[in-house]
Amino acid sequence: MRRSVVLLLLSVPTAAPLAAVAADPAAPQAGATLASVVVTATRVPTPAEDIPAGVSIITRAEIDRRGYNTLADALSAVPGLRLSQSGGPGGSASAFIRGTNSDHVLVLRDGMPINDSSDANGAFNFGVDTLADVERIEIIRGPMAALYGSGAIGGVINLITRRGHQPGVHVAADLAGGYPAQIRDSAVLSGTARGFDYAAIVQTESLRGYDTTPQRMRIYTGTPQGYRDQLATLNLGYTPVPGTRVSLLLRARHAVFGFNALGSPTYDAANSTGRDSTLLGRVGVRSLMAGGVWQTGLFLGRFQQDRRYTEALAPADPNQTSSDSRYHGYRTDLQWNNTLYLSDLFTSSVISAADVTFGVERTADTAKVRVGYSFAGFPYQESADAAMTDDAAYAGAQGTFWKRLTVTGQVRQDRVLNDRPFTWRLGAVLDVPVVRTRFKAAYGTAFRAPSLFDRYGVDSFGYVGNPNLRAESAAGWEAGFTTTIPARGRADFAVFGATYFNEQIDNLIVAVFTPVDTAVNIGSAHIQGVETTLALHPAGWLRLSASWTYTQPENADTGALLLRRPQNTAAADARIMPLPRLTIAPELLFTGAFQDYLNDNNGFSTGTIGTSGQGLIANLTVSYALTPRATLYVNGTNLFGSRFEPVNGYQTPGPGVIGGVRLRL
Repeated sequence: MRRSVVLLLLSVPTAAPLAAVAADPAAPQAGATLASVVVTATRVPTPAEDIPAGVSIITRAEIDRRGYNTLADALSAVPGLRLSQSGGPGGSASAFIRGTNSDHVLVLRDGMPINDSSDANGAFNFGVDTLADVERIEIIRGPMAALYGSGAIGGVINLITRRGHQPGVHVAADLAGGYPAQIRDSAVLSGTARGFDYAAIVQTESLRGYDTTPQRMRIYTGTPQGYRDQLATLNLGYTPVPGTRVSLLLRARHAVFGFNALGSPTYDAANSTGRDSTLLGRVGVRSLMAGGVWQTGLFLGRFQQDRRYTEALAPADPNQTSSDSRYHGYRTDLQWNNTLYLSDLFTSSVISAADVTFGVERTADTAKVRVGYSFAGFPYQESADAAMTDDAAYAGAQGTFWKRLTVTGQVRQDRVLNDRPFTWRLGAVLDVPVVRTRFKAAYGTAFRAPSLFDRYGVDSFGYVGNPNLRAESAAGWEAGFTTTIPARGRADFAVFGATYFNEQIDNLIVAVFTPVDTAVNIGSAHIQGVETTLALHPAGWLRLSASWTYTQPENADTGALLLRRPQNTAAADARIMPLPRLTIAPELLFTGAFQDYLNDNNGFSTGTIGTSGQGLIANLTVSYALTPRATLYVNGTNLFGSRFEPVNGYQTPGPGVIGGVRLRL
C-alpha cells in the first residue's frame, strides 16, 4: 500500500506487478565489429571500448547460447545490476543499477521509453517479458539523463527488436518442452526484397511453475504459480532510396500468471491471478542527407500497458483478503533525432570520428488506476486519473583526438509541469597502447520526475498526492580502466577491468504525514562501489568470464543500508566447445546478504528490517548443432535447488529443465 513504510527512502520502490537506434544505425567505425558497437550510450554508433560508462551487450547469439528465456534471465549476470524478483515469471521484478532505486532505471524499446506510467513510481516490471523478438540488449550504467531524460539516474536498458537483414525469405523456429510442465515455441519470418525488410515474430509459452512461498515457512503448501504468455511482433521497413528507411513497429504481448500476495501471515493460496498486456506501435523515418553528412530521424510511438490483479476470497485465508486492482498506463512519444558526421567534411591528424547530435522529444503520459482491496474486513481503495507531458531538447558531441583520446559530452533541458531539470554529462576514454590499457572517466547529472501517482494519487487511508513536487536529482562520477593481456599467441588472452563509481541522489520523494499523508522531497542517498570484470580466452574452444561488484548504498541522512541492494554480487560463466558442434555454457550467480523487511518461519512479517541471506544459483545450457540449420539444446536452471530468497518471503523457483530444437529454414 502507498502508505506503508516501503515507500520511505530505505525502502525499495515497487516495480510494476543492449541499441535503440539499431533500427537503422549508421555504419560502425573502422575496426569495430557489429557486436561491439553501441548506440545507446552516445546516440552515435561507437565501439564499446570508447564509451566512458559501464556497458554490457547481450546479443541474440548469447541469448540462445545461455538459454535465456525471460528478460530477468538475461539481466541476472550483468555487472552492477541486481535483479530482485518476487516469485517466478510474472512476479514483480525490480532492477537496481549500481545501488540506485528500481525507478531510477529507464527502459527503452528501440530508443522509445516504455516505463509504466501507471506504476506508483513509474518503474518497469522486468518479470514479465520474454525475449523471442529481441535481437540485442544494451545496458548502460551511470547517470544518462542528459541523453534520455527522466528516470535515467542509475542507467538505461535498451531492448532492440529483431528485423530482417538478409535477402530472401528466412524462417527460424524454436520448439521446446520440459519440467515442470513447460512448453515453449516461437517462430520468426524475416528477410529483405526490393527495398523492403521485414520480421514477424510469434511466441507462446506455458509454464506450471513452482510455489515461491519459502519452504522454511510452515504455511508452505507447494501450490505452483503458473505462467502463460503470447507475443506477436511485426517490424517492417522500406528503403525507397539508399540511406532512407521508413519503419513500422507493432508489438503485442499478453501474460497471465499466479502470484503469492504476502499478507500477515502469508497465505499460500492458488486464487491470485495477474494479467499483464502491452501494445506498442511506432512509425518513423530516418534519412541520410547532405551527401551522408547529416542523418535525421522522426519517430512517433504509442505504448499502452494494462494490468489487472485479482484475488478471490478464500475461506481458509486467515487474512480474509480479496482484491481487484487495475492499472492502465498510456504513453505517446515523439522524437526528432539528428546526427552530423563532421569527420566526413574534413581530414585532420588531430581529430577523427567527430560527430554532433541534437534533437527534441515530447513524451505524454496518462495513468488510470483503480485499486480495490479488502483485508480482515477493512477495505482499501487507491486511485489516480491524471496526465502530464515532458518536453525536452538535447545536444551532444563526440570526437577522438590524436587517435588516443575519445571525448563525449551531452546536455539536455527538460520541462515537466512546474519543473525545468537541466542535465549534462562529460566523459573521456584514453587509450595507452604501451600498457595495453584504456582509462575512462565520466561525470553526469540526472533526474526522475515525480510519477503521476506521486502528484495526483489518492487512497482511502488519507494519502493525497502533491502536485508541487520537484524532480529527484542526482550527480555521479566514475573512473576505471580495462587492460588486455596477450599470451599463448592470443591477443585477447585476458581482459581485466575495474571501475569505481560514486553517486549522490537528493530530493528523493518520500511519503510523510505533514499534516496530511502526502509525498515530499526530503530523502537523500549516497552510493559508491566497484565493478570488476575478468575474461579469459586461453584456447579457441574455451572462454571464461567473471564479474564481482561491491556496492555501498546508504541513506545519506542515517547511514543505513538501502533495502534489497546486496553489497556483494558476482557472476561467472564459460563457453566450452570440446567438439566443433558441441557448446557447453555453465553459469553461476552469487548474491550476497542484503537488508530487507523480514518474514518469519510462521509466515508472519516481523515488521522489522534485518539481514536476508545470501544465495548461489547454478544454470547450464548444452547445445549441439546437428546440421547448420538444426541445433538441439537442453537448458537447466537452479540445478542444485537453491532456496535463496531474492526478496525475503519469496523463494527462487526450483530446478527446471527444458529441451528443444532451433531450426533455420
